[in-house]
Amino acid sequence: MKHFKNMSIPYILWALAFIVAPFILIIIYAFTDSGQSLTGATFSLDSFRDMIDPLYATVFIRSFETGVITTALCFLFGYPMAYFITKFSERVQPVLILFTTIPMWINLLLRTYAWIGILSNNGILNMILKLFHLPQVSIMYTGVAVNIGLICNFLPFMILPIYTSLSKMDPSLLEAAYDLGANKIQAFTKVVFKYSIPGVLNGVILTFLMAISAFVIPKLLGGGQYTLLGNLIE
Repeated sequence: MKHFKNMSIPYILWALAFIVAPFILIIIYAFTDSGQSLTGATFSLDSFRDMIDPLYATVFIRSFETGVITTALCFLFGYPMAYFITKFSERVQPVLILFTTIPMWINLLLRTYAWIGILSNNGILNMILKLFHLPQVSIMYTGVAVNIGLICNFLPFMILPIYTSLSKMDPSLLEAAYDLGANKIQAFTKVVFKYSIPGVLNGVILTFLMAISAFVIPKLLGGGQYTLLGNLIE
C-alpha cells in the first residue's frame, strides 16, 4: 500500500504547481494593487469596487446568461448523443467517440474562423438560404453567433463525461427495472438518468466554466460587441 501512495507524489506535486499555486496568486492579486508584480504590493479592495461598475455588472450578467444557455443546449444535444453511443457494440463505441473528438484536434482559432465563413452575411449559411429562395439572416457579431460557436466547440466536453458514466452502467439494472413493472420512461428516469448524474454534473461544470471564460469565440464571432468575462481578463 505504501508503494502505491508513493506513486501519487508526482500528481500531488503537479496539483500544487498548477492548481494550488495559481489559485493562491489569484487570491493575492484580488486583495492587492500589485498589478503584474508582487513587489511592493499593498492591500487594496479596488478589484472588488470595480465589480459594482455598471460595465462590469453588465458583463457578469451577460456571461452568466451565456454560460447557462450554452450549458443547457450542450446538455440537450449532448445527452442523447452520449446515450446513443452506448447503444452500439463495444467495438463501435470507440469509433463514435473518435468522431466526437475529431473536431477538438483542430485549433480553436481555426474552428472559430470556420464559423465566421459559415455565419457571415456572404457565408455558407446565407448561400444555402438564397439557393432555396429563403430570407437571408444576419447573425454575425451577435449573441446568437457567439452561442453557436460556444456550443459547437464545447459540446464534446458534455458528451464525454456523460458517456463515461453511462458506459459503466450494468445492463441488468434496466432488465430488473422492466421486470419490476417499469415502462421505458420510468426505467430511463429512475435508472439511466440517475446513474448518469455524476457525468452530467462534470459536463455541466466543465461547459459552464469554459463558456463564461471564453475570449477567442466572443472576440471573433461577437466582433468585440459581445464582451464576456474572458475578454476582460484577456
